[in-house]
Amino acid sequence: MSEKITLLPDHVANQIAAGEVIQRPSSIVKELMENAIDAGATNINLIVKDAGKTLVQVIDNGNGIPHNDLSLAFQRHATSKIKTAEDLFSLKTKGFRGEALASISAISHIYMVSRTSKDSMAKFIKIAGNKIENEDFKVAPLGTSFSVKNLFYNIPARRNFLKSDSVELRHIIDEFNRVAIAHPNINFSFIQNKKEVFDLKKTNLRKRISSIFGSKVSSLLVPIQENTPVAKISGFIIKPSGSRKSRGQQFFFVNNRYIRSPFLNHSVNSAFEGLLSSGYHPGYFIILEVNPNKIDVNIHPTKTEIKFEDEQSLYSILRSTIKHSLGIFQVTPTLDFDRDSSMDTPYSYKEKTPSSPTISVNSSFNPFKEDSNIYSIDSKESKSQIEFESESTQSVIDILDFDFNPKQIKVFQLFKKYLVTALPSGLMIINQNRAHQRVLYEKLLTNLSLEKTPSQSLLFPYKISISPKNLIYFFENKTVLEAMGFEFKLEKDSKVINLTAIPILFDKNQLDHLFDKFFSDEYRFDGFSKADAISKQLCKVLAISNGKSLNIEEQQELLASLFTCKEKNLSPFNRPILVNLDPTEIDKKIN
Repeated sequence: MSEKITLLPDHVANQIAAGEVIQRPSSIVKELMENAIDAGATNINLIVKDAGKTLVQVIDNGNGIPHNDLSLAFQRHATSKIKTAEDLFSLKTKGFRGEALASISAISHIYMVSRTSKDSMAKFIKIAGNKIENEDFKVAPLGTSFSVKNLFYNIPARRNFLKSDSVELRHIIDEFNRVAIAHPNINFSFIQNKKEVFDLKKTNLRKRISSIFGSKVSSLLVPIQENTPVAKISGFIIKPSGSRKSRGQQFFFVNNRYIRSPFLNHSVNSAFEGLLSSGYHPGYFIILEVNPNKIDVNIHPTKTEIKFEDEQSLYSILRSTIKHSLGIFQVTPTLDFDRDSSMDTPYSYKEKTPSSPTISVNSSFNPFKEDSNIYSIDSKESKSQIEFESESTQSVIDILDFDFNPKQIKVFQLFKKYLVTALPSGLMIINQNRAHQRVLYEKLLTNLSLEKTPSQSLLFPYKISISPKNLIYFFENKTVLEAMGFEFKLEKDSKVINLTAIPILFDKNQLDHLFDKFFSDEYRFDGFSKADAISKQLCKVLAISNGKSLNIEEQQELLASLFTCKEKNLSPFNRPILVNLDPTEIDKKIN
């Protein structure tokens, strides 16, 4: 039996529309900042409380909204940007659907004050759930102040789907960065819970990128420039040496609007072909200027997807532009990213002629003695790695028994990735990277349980330059890091951290690598707690990598440390650490 078709009530329709446009606090930040830019603002201030759940406020010095239009602006499909359907194909503004303000007002409390240059007084309006509760006049500067409070107050289910404050704040910062990068000619500020996150002054694109992502990025930027009838291309790509496993530094802007485009991203990747190690992605800040008649931005509610009229030509032009810049700035690929530099001939030996090795004979060697070795090699390290004792006298130490000396373990390294040792139960093969992750992870967690974590003071403070986004992440986890044995002092501007002590577990020569990765999105993991998540993060960064050659002492120490761990079979990321081949399995392989 079919149900009768009825029209949805306005408040229900508005809430459904809001769900398409407003997904989280960062969606409001995007819409309000873009409206401020469309209003001609040169100063835009973003104020956020509790990661936008309690307050999102955008204050601008733009043109403002006339008194008579203020209440109309909150009606669905009310817009000053377009008049006819044809206007959709010549858009020069960011907003045009007329849905943003109506959607925001449907699921929050709004307090808005706006004044134009023609008005001596500003008009104030208060709205909750699309209903106007109050209108009045007040004294205010030119421009608009738009406050959104109590997001999703009337849709508890939607509010429950919001993530933690730290996650929602990162989304807000991402949206803020996208708008700020696209408009370096505008002053932006960002305050979260009364603390300044960004204060960006009018500048050029390179300096704007550096002020957001840190000064280290500036030296990695390679400019690109091309003018064609299809598009004007400008911006920067990041040198291959600055590539990452995450895609956090990939930005496309079309007519100053941030977009996502897998198609164009593929073009960039093809230009970097042969320049990046496997699993790494290029970074870029690419600005495209395209005739508005040649694109369609009206294919997604958030306007982050664009359809191009001549995609194939744009793909080829972008690819050739990037390859040209890589060539001009002599960014060439390494022939073999997996080459072991330790095998290179030292510079001081390059002109020397190699001499033939001398052969020495052990005159006392007797193969019939019981304690003789089947193989005897002069090199101490080589002997340790491939020495096997005769089966009749072999005394294999069970490394599951903790009463042993690590130096007694018979072990050798295989493919610079695995450690192989013999047990009474068979042959054990251990992944050195995962084993070291497990060792570090458990030691870090153990340190957290100590009243006083052992640490080593640094002779000179180690300075860490930190971006505003990473500064938030640092403060979120500062207490846990200190409990692990790190000691910090912050400079007054809070953009430089002085590291004065580190856990004895860490090598001070690894600090650059450690903190570069610590603040990288690709090395952040979920955990049961902050302590668990940070321990995973640090062990991932510091663990011995596969492909690294270990001497015999390092091999023995790693195995000894692994078998004192509470969990020996799985890495902190639930990956198998070892496999044990019993005699039956070995017999099957040989027979």
